[in-house]
Amino acid sequence: MRNIFTIAGKELRGFFASPMGWVVMGLFALLFGYFFMAHLTYFVGQSMQAQQGGGPINVNQFMIRPLLQNVALINLFLLPMITMRAYAEEKRSGTIELLLTSPVTDMQIILGKFLGVLGFYAALLAVTMLYVSILFVYGNPEFLPVVTGYLGLLLMGGCFLSVGLFISSTTKNQVVAGAATFVVFLLLWIISWLGQSAGPTAAQVLDYLSIVWHFDDFGKGVIDTKHVIYYLSFITFGLFLTMKSVDTERWRG
Repeated sequence: MRNIFTIAGKELRGFFASPMGWVVMGLFALLFGYFFMAHLTYFVGQSMQAQQGGGPINVNQFMIRPLLQNVALINLFLLPMITMRAYAEEKRSGTIELLLTSPVTDMQIILGKFLGVLGFYAALLAVTMLYVSILFVYGNPEFLPVVTGYLGLLLMGGCFLSVGLFISSTTKNQVVAGAATFVVFLLLWIISWLGQSAGPTAAQVLDYLSIVWHFDDFGKGVIDTKHVIYYLSFITFGLFLTMKSVDTERWRG
């Protein structure tokens, strides 16, 4: 475990020591802030109409839930920037050989890098909590759906990151790794759309394979074990593919 946390700490410090890490964090905060203001404006307008009609509307349902769902859209564009350098930069600079010949196992390397990028992603989510906290100061949203929503975002992000690490481990070009990761993320995003023109059975299968579809219940404050199992299985599969890729690189070396 010590080797895993050492690698994770090195990976995490690398983000905050490079301009790219701060650029990604700034873009993440900027995009989330835009969605926050857009949903807040819409919510205020709906609230005024609801008060004239006789009752308030639920801030979780009409603002927080769709706001957190938009984080998936932000992930689609920014998470490839987090994972593209994980292995590609190591291969380009030649440090991957030092890492593979060090007294650590492939599993420790993979888990360490995964926890490092996941820790940075968690830091990005922590920034968005500053926006959401404003709603608790001036409103009365339900706390549980917010917690489960962020849990769902963390699991969803873990799936994206595990795929991104695998793609980064297959090339030494960061641009290629980032572009390929974005394409795969996009396919995982739109896979449920393909089921709309298919039969009901195919639609159910494609919905289940969609990363975004499994997040919906988390936003409602519901933790369904089938969604948790899906996300954890997806992460495990992504890390397994990464391990096989790194193992191939070790044998080539």
